[in-house]
Amino acid sequence: MKKQIWSVVVVCAVLSGCASGVKLDDVPVEDKAATSAGAPSSSTTGVAVQGIGAGQGGAQTSMPTVMVDAKAPGQGPVGVAHVVFFDYDSFVIRAEARPVIASHAQFLQANKQRKASLEGHTDDRGGREYNLALGQKRADAVRQALSLLGVPESQLEAVSFGKEKLLSEGGSDIDQAKNRRVEIRY
Repeated sequence: MKKQIWSVVVVCAVLSGCASGVKLDDVPVEDKAATSAGAPSSSTTGVAVQGIGAGQGGAQTSMPTVMVDAKAPGQGPVGVAHVVFFDYDSFVIRAEARPVIASHAQFLQANKQRKASLEGHTDDRGGREYNLALGQKRADAVRQALSLLGVPESQLEAVSFGKEKLLSEGGSDIDQAKNRRVEIRY
């Protein structure tokens, strides 16, 4: 069931890419999530949502519930990352980001009055229009994933900053990777 949900997310993200006037297929897009789908990520240890997905044989997985602090304005779930990172020139959600997105979905469902802004960013390579379109596709992919997990569209806003708000200005691969992200802000 979990694989089916995320397969739908990937298909929707790819199909939504066809709607833009800016071509994103000039450079091949690689889906590296498929190679790491079975490998657990050390950065997501302890971050999970109860009742999301199914284990082998269709049994419900038993995951701990995420702690939420609804009284803190401007904050989302406590102890959960607020950034989803992407591969170069891709808007496919990585496997290690799924628990983060699921945690935010649980928080938003428990706090119907809260709204989230999904801010898409890119590294500084490529043209301005291309990067704005890619940042929007990344934000839309996270929005779509949250929607598929039951978050109403009225609680979500997807925007793109392209390469305008770099997190790291260095030219190394690590610096560039830090810039390819969607920030979830409340």
